[in-house]
Amino acid sequence: MVSGLLRHVVAKDIAIESTSFAHRVTTMHSGLEHFLHRENIMLKLPLAQALSINGALAHDNVESKTVAADKTGQERVPTGYLPHDHATRATGARTTKAPEPETQHEKPYRIDRGLTNVASTGQIRQAIRLRALSAANRFRVIRTFDVAAICFPERPYKAALTAAQRAMRSMVKDNLLIRYRTDRQQHVYGLTQKGAQWLDDRGVDASSSVRRVSDMTNPEHLLWSNFIVTCCEVRGLSALTETELMKSLNRNTGKGEPVSQGLITVNILKGNGSKKRILRPDAIAYEKPTSPGGKSTVTWFEIDRSKRGADREACLTALFRAVGRQLQNGHVLGTVVVLTKSERILKRAMSLAQELVNDPGELKFSTQGTRILKESSTGVFEVWTEIIKKFGSDRTGLEPALVGHVIIQMLPLWLPKVRIDNRRQYSTAGWFSEDYLPYRRPAGQSPWPVPTSPLL
Repeated sequence: MVSGLLRHVVAKDIAIESTSFAHRVTTMHSGLEHFLHRENIMLKLPLAQALSINGALAHDNVESKTVAADKTGQERVPTGYLPHDHATRATGARTTKAPEPETQHEKPYRIDRGLTNVASTGQIRQAIRLRALSAANRFRVIRTFDVAAICFPERPYKAALTAAQRAMRSMVKDNLLIRYRTDRQQHVYGLTQKGAQWLDDRGVDASSSVRRVSDMTNPEHLLWSNFIVTCCEVRGLSALTETELMKSLNRNTGKGEPVSQGLITVNILKGNGSKKRILRPDAIAYEKPTSPGGKSTVTWFEIDRSKRGADREACLTALFRAVGRQLQNGHVLGTVVVLTKSERILKRAMSLAQELVNDPGELKFSTQGTRILKESSTGVFEVWTEIIKKFGSDRTGLEPALVGHVIIQMLPLWLPKVRIDNRRQYSTAGWFSEDYLPYRRPAGQSPWPVPTSPLL
């Protein structure tokens, strides 16, 4: 009898403690639901299931108020007081296992490591150095901005600039390049003797450019000309600088023969008469034929970083009128691109082109061979003239024809001013992901191809 009373008192105490625990769980449950609703947080599992013990809520568990019955006759165990696995083994109760949360990716996620998926980091490093040092040997002076275009044109601009800065620091540290600061506080790099020897060891004929770069005070015009040549090559075109062009024109010139001074000769009005001028570009690119059987054309680049005088303005106007003519190297002048440093220079070049704008229908009232311009969009002009066309077997006539384009736009001066640490907020527009470099393609022409990595 005494043992029965003791068992009754113990069961009563356990039931009281179980009731107090159930009250605490109920309070916690309601408070947590209110917090999650206020913060707009969603659980992968229902809250009731997350707080359930042995498959049932603590405050709804009838057995938690009493002692769980054991069919085997063993001592009864309070179900809600033990960890889930121990309570299951003690009571022999079968519980439903909570479903495991779904994983975000059913398939294993593969990290895209870029070029390192194809080549080792050592091979990529050697390829970067070979292209950068070869460019320094070719152009004699380069910037970090140029290396970004030479080695990383397929990347977004900031990513390309970051990689170029890292490569330049490494080459300067290894004494392959040396850094100078111009009068305009611009950093430029020259090829050292060690860098030239590094190229010689890899089959590239090179020479140091340190002496020449150290004498440069403001090589801005040269730097932009070299950059435009790089942009043309990134787009898949063959391009030459002014120096390279003159060397190619006079490569077969014999001793005592006259040296070629340019690609085209034009007549300009000066005073009461006219004078001849020989013109040559700051950079030149060879375009592929637009149609099967067509002729390859030449794109002529003019870098205007200062305002032209009257004589140079007359030469630019004559150059606009020369679109469609054959040049001294045998190619046809298809496009003239004028890249300006300031809006003032841009507006002046635009006014010179707009003076030649007329209706192509007026060509029939002009002299044969006259060129007129038609503005198709801002800064883009079509060049029209009359060409001889056959009608039938014995008749010919003149018909208006589009022979080329004149394009006037700004140099991307804002791109070299971009800083990775956001000290200066400049736009990154105009990089190779857009239709801007080396020039905007006119309507009707195929868009620029998307650049790929030149390191592979």
